[in-house]
Amino acid sequence: MRRFEWVPSIDSTGLQLPKRQTAHAAGYDLFTISDVILSPRQVVLVPTGVRVRLQPDECLLVYARSSLALKYQLMLANGVGVIDADYYANAANAGHIFVPLVNIGEQEVELHRGERIAQGVFTKFLLVDEDSSSDRESEARIGGFGSTDARSSFSPR
Repeated sequence: MRRFEWVPSIDSTGLQLPKRQTAHAAGYDLFTISDVILSPRQVVLVPTGVRVRLQPDECLLVYARSSLALKYQLMLANGVGVIDADYYANAANAGHIFVPLVNIGEQEVELHRGERIAQGVFTKFLLVDEDSSSDRESEARIGGFGSTDARSSFSPR
């Protein structure tokens, strides 16, 4: 069953789950659950308070809303976010979806609780015929944002 849910530890009073704004919209708007201030050139993981349940052959693609760049000079720091089905309810963060925003402008930007910050689009994906990851199907996923990186010596300059 495909659906958005509140992360169990989140106080969702007065907030809404992601929703489409029009009947033909592809994306479900994601909202921030807290006030956030982004200084120029700063990257912040903005909490949404939601997690998503997906089928094994689906993922949620997270895109910036077009108005973020135009109005606030904010962009998704990772270009496009990919939420995999096994991210749901993982032990490290209960599947909480965070949106990494970067302020590319020269002014501080303040986002307020309940503001739309990104949009999620559901999609199916294909695998190669001889996919070796299916051998690890019993392994539980823990974490997000680089949690499956094999290389740990990378450091930005």
